[in-house]
Amino acid sequence: MRFAAIADIHGNHLALEAVLADIRAQEIDEIVNLGDFFSGPLEAGKTADLLMPLGLTSIRGNHDRYLIEQDPAAMHASDAAAYGQLSSSHLNWIRNLPFDTIYRGEVYLCHATPKDDNLYWLESVSPEGVVFLKPIEAIEALAEGIDLPLILCGHSHIPRAVRLSDGRLIVNPGSVGCPAYDDELPYYHKVEAGHPLASYAILEKAAGGWTWQFRTVAYDHMAMSALAAERGRADWAGALAAGWVR
Repeated sequence: MRFAAIADIHGNHLALEAVLADIRAQEIDEIVNLGDFFSGPLEAGKTADLLMPLGLTSIRGNHDRYLIEQDPAAMHASDAAAYGQLSSSHLNWIRNLPFDTIYRGEVYLCHATPKDDNLYWLESVSPEGVVFLKPIEAIEALAEGIDLPLILCGHSHIPRAVRLSDGRLIVNPGSVGCPAYDDELPYYHKVEAGHPLASYAILEKAAGGWTWQFRTVAYDHMAMSALAAERGRADWAGALAAGWVR
């Protein structure tokens, strides 16, 4: 059993195209998609038109939820920009996606954590804004009741794998389309890949259990950086150009 996991595309259709091409080159036919497909100042509509026909096993992220729950006038700028590009069929597709799901009977999928789509599972943030790996006890507490050998999540945009004390594996594949961002909650912090490449993961079940491979893929990130700049989002432009928030 071998498949790819993608997450946090954030409307970056060029990054998605490159990742899909790399997945095909690895001779992988199955992909799971962990949410936050569209939010951002890029190409939400093109991303939706590329993504939806693939029929991937997909779950809804927190920003996907905002697109169908919030009044457009009250949305954050990134969500509002995406909402303006999405058709009713795109939004209905989001509405029909689950919060979480089980893939092939042994892989649990959620965007962030099993009970909260806006909480980092593997990371914590200090009051000083430092993002760090959570203690194993805190990670395991959030995994209580998920009796499956492989757990996949996204949300933090940080590629990371954590083996729990009972052998279960949690993997975050990183972000396809957004290599850096800042956030005000729970304290102001930055998440920065330090490079502009697209990220995803390959999961494989072997005799000894599940293994993972993180992959990074080059694409025309400067075209997306220029688009963000044209749309008045210098923060996104810098993040897409270099993988840092400046």
